Amino acid sequence: MNVHNMMEDLVAAEVNSLYEQVKKAKSVWLTCDCKNCRLDTISYVLNRISPKYVVSGRGVTHSNEIFADHQLIADISALAMEGLRIISSTKRPFHSLPREECMAQKESNPSYNFPTFTGTVLDGSTFEPISGAKILLKLDRKPVSMVDMTWANPTQTFQSTKGAFTFWAKSLPAEKPGESRKFEFELEIEADGYEKSYHYFDVPIISDDETKTELNTACSVKIRDIVLFKREIFEEEKKAEK
Repeated sequence: MNVHNMMEDLVAAEVNSLYEQVKKAKSVWLTCDCKNCRLDTISYVLNRISPKYVVSGRGVTHSNEIFADHQLIADISALAMEGLRIISSTKRPFHSLPREECMAQKESNPSYNFPTFTGTVLDGSTFEPISGAKILLKLDRKPVSMVDMTWANPTQTFQSTKGAFTFWAKSLPAEKPGESRKFEFELEIEADGYEKSYHYFDVPIISDDETKTELNTACSVKIRDIVLFKREIFEEEKKAEK
């Protein structure tokens, strides 16, 4: 059985059409229209609309009403333009490389495969998300390599993602499948105007018979919310303790 989100087709068509229109108009703010930037824009839109799943040809027939929903089309178009502008202004370093060079290569060797790590950085006084925070993931006091170059370490929080961050660490070799090992990770968090913070967490992993390069969003570790305090508040609390 194949389940398909019809919004992927609709959004991809709208985004690609919009890129071509903007290119034709020679808009000065369009800095790149490579495949990676287009895929980032498509992802931006899909993350902000409800999916519409179909299983069979009959489902596709009933979905014709989706394409006749003028408000939905208008919303997708507006989100596509918004995403296009954001991606153009915040291109990732690898954006112009062929997609194949950006992705991890699967290997048939015993490996410790890590889940994704997700968390949120909050202001300690207001508990509002902090944008612009830099988070560095370490293992054995060294920065952790990511599964491929589409994942960043250190990473950064943005206003659009409400202070959230995500890591996907590169698999590490194991002697054989079925081995159990506990990995002790460290997070180093800093943001302008805030006191630097550190957070530690353990992840037990059982080795697999090969490396995994396909993302499984169901396999994820949620790190407790990280709270940062502004420097003046932190200094006042230290004085009070004395």
